[in-house]
Amino acid sequence: AESLHSCIGLLSISAGSLLLAVHFYSSPRAVPLIPSTALGVLLLIFSALLAYAGIRRSLRNASLLVSLCLTLSVLWCGYGVILILAGQGVLAEPGDFRDALVPGLATFTLALLLVAMVGFLCGEPVLALVAAAVSLASAHEVALHYSSSLGPSAVACSYLIVCLVGGYFALGRILCFLTKGKIALSGTDLAEKKAHGQSQGSGGSANPFAAPGLLLNMLSACVFGCRLLGVTQKLFLGHVPWLWAAGTYQIGICVLCYRAMDVLMATAFGFTSILEFAGGYCLLYPIWQPEEPSFPTPFLVVFSILFAVLALFLSLQSPVDGLYLLVFVAYCIALACSPRGFFAGGPQGVAVAIFVASALVTLIHLYNVRAKAKIPTGKGAVKALLARSSFLKLREGSDLHAPYLGYSKYADAEVLAYACSVLASFALTIRGDPQAPLATVVIPWVVVAGGILKLLGGSVAFARGKTLESSAFILYAVMWIIWGLTRYGGLYGTTRSFHAAVGIVAFMFFNSFIVFCSLFLNMAYFFYSLTFMLITVSFLLDAIHALPTGYDIAATLIFGLVSFYCFLAALSSSTFEGCCLPLGRPVVQLSGVGAGTSKCPHLPARKASSVKRIADLLRNGGTCGIPTDTVYVLVAACNRPDAVEKAHRSKRQAQDRPMSLWISSLKQLEPAKHLFTPLLWDFMEAAWPSPISLVIPRGEWVDFLGMKDSAKYVGTPQSVAIRIPDCSVTTHLIDLVGPIVVTSANPTGEADTTHHNQVYAKLGDKVDAVLCGGPSPENIASTVVDCTKIDSGNIGFFRVGIIPKSQV
Repeated sequence: AESLHSCIGLLSISAGSLLLAVHFYSSPRAVPLIPSTALGVLLLIFSALLAYAGIRRSLRNASLLVSLCLTLSVLWCGYGVILILAGQGVLAEPGDFRDALVPGLATFTLALLLVAMVGFLCGEPVLALVAAAVSLASAHEVALHYSSSLGPSAVACSYLIVCLVGGYFALGRILCFLTKGKIALSGTDLAEKKAHGQSQGSGGSANPFAAPGLLLNMLSACVFGCRLLGVTQKLFLGHVPWLWAAGTYQIGICVLCYRAMDVLMATAFGFTSILEFAGGYCLLYPIWQPEEPSFPTPFLVVFSILFAVLALFLSLQSPVDGLYLLVFVAYCIALACSPRGFFAGGPQGVAVAIFVASALVTLIHLYNVRAKAKIPTGKGAVKALLARSSFLKLREGSDLHAPYLGYSKYADAEVLAYACSVLASFALTIRGDPQAPLATVVIPWVVVAGGILKLLGGSVAFARGKTLESSAFILYAVMWIIWGLTRYGGLYGTTRSFHAAVGIVAFMFFNSFIVFCSLFLNMAYFFYSLTFMLITVSFLLDAIHALPTGYDIAATLIFGLVSFYCFLAALSSSTFEGCCLPLGRPVVQLSGVGAGTSKCPHLPARKASSVKRIADLLRNGGTCGIPTDTVYVLVAACNRPDAVEKAHRSKRQAQDRPMSLWISSLKQLEPAKHLFTPLLWDFMEAAWPSPISLVIPRGEWVDFLGMKDSAKYVGTPQSVAIRIPDCSVTTHLIDLVGPIVVTSANPTGEADTTHHNQVYAKLGDKVDAVLCGGPSPENIASTVVDCTKIDSGNIGFFRVGIIPKSQV
């Protein structure tokens, strides 16, 4: 799979470079061989393929191909949109096309040069050559726009080099895939690179997506820095593709950082994406009105505070990254102090500082991901300092962001979601001009922060099993988007509508349900959902033209402060062990399942240490829920009658549905082989391992498994159901414990359990631990075959499950 994803990326690089080479070779002609619009559309297609290749790369493989694919994807995305705008006559004035392209080309000249430098230093010469050639082509194109004496042939020649080198790498990966690794061209063996990377240790950055995110900060900063330095003549529509491409990709990088379990960098990239969308909005606004839009000062002050708090916590993880975020604190303050916002010289000067700082930090991240000798970032000094403190202890370990019940592929996004609530609420304190609602920069803060990023937070929360939190975040995001576009997008005007009021009442009804459910969660979330009700009341009063003076500001300030506390609490709990800022106990305490302060351990099944802990619990008389080749089951060790009896009582086992017996291999029955008929033994050998349970006559063979007093709970006086599961985790557990007694992980009469969270929900504290394997591979239980009369040539079926009768 890695070979195929590499091939997609490298073939896209080669094809896109070939297109650009043909374009520049034919550019001296009166009519270009490839029209600008067509070239732009094709570049967008290749940009999407490169993004796919970069995202699909394994998180465990820190190859520079990830950074190269994502960087080129952004370059061609912005380039393609600008070509389409030029082809449609939007960039009609002299110099517009040059001013639109130069900031992006200059950024990627340096960015790809950094990638090439790290590639040469870390032993990836082919990828480094590709990056260097694209960097050279971009530099030639910038020079071409300012001096026609260079000629487009130099640019085309550089792209032709990229095409040939990329094609060579892709050919190597295809040959490696087709020959199953027997043929590998020099410099293209990813397996060798992966082994080399693993031998270097894991002391560097664990997040291979941080570097592409930092490169995007360089892109947005260069747009405004070029205007300050006089490289471009003005800020205009042609720069919007770069800014919005950076913002869009940075939201994608944010998701990938959550996948890499890096909460703080994901939050930082979420913040910077908001600034990039706001910058694009400001450059787009002069299309409708000749004047520049105004900025809400209170919002930017709050944004700078959020950046400062995040920088403080990030400095505990990496002081270099924490200091880097302080530049954005200065950027927000500069924007707040400048009525002209992004058009003023002060913010543009800070943008130049952001460009330089981003380049340096990008180089550190790129190098530390691949190199054996790391560039120090100060993390060791911070750990040594905090080691002396008994109050603050950093959370570390592979399960740093694992949810309590089971595991997730994503880290927790609540920090970003609460921060977006703060931003959206303080943005609403600006009333704006009803006659010119777009003149105040509010839509990016409300729609992007309160809407899009909060939707992202809700989606991640849902992926982590937080149903209530995800429902609230998604509902609030929809409300912010609708109300932000309606009130500040010119859709509302000066009229008030009964229909809008009915819609808001519907939101209030749904939020009332969330407020009720949050009574059983914790105090902080209860106040968070309750104060949002004040926001919806403000929207309702405004819709019916009955809003008291100052009510909306008071409501948004209260909600903003509560959200800020939740932001601090989520940030501290994701950074330090223990809860530094309490969220409070539930307002209403439930009795029964989940009411106690202690819950049984939920251990990830992918870890051998988890299986060992479950085995220790079973040997000590515990009962555990485990995944199998079908649905989840409740198990106990055969040689612990007390545990078997506990399992029997915990699920209220019916007499007509006895418990069954599982072994890991027929070798466990070898001492009793003489007690089985040859036909039955051959049938067991042929049938197992599989999701087929065989009901066989009870006999002396049961005593060979050490069941002792447990035997009375297993099977019936005449027969016993026995099986070898086709699941490596389950058989490994049986190897450690011995034969186990098994029953379905649900009370008798209820549906089968198909997820580890359901085990605890159905059986509660009656189970001692749960081995978490995520969703079951099948939703149907095993097939139960009656083999009590097999020697007479007859078999029956007590239950037809996943295996059909014909296959049995």
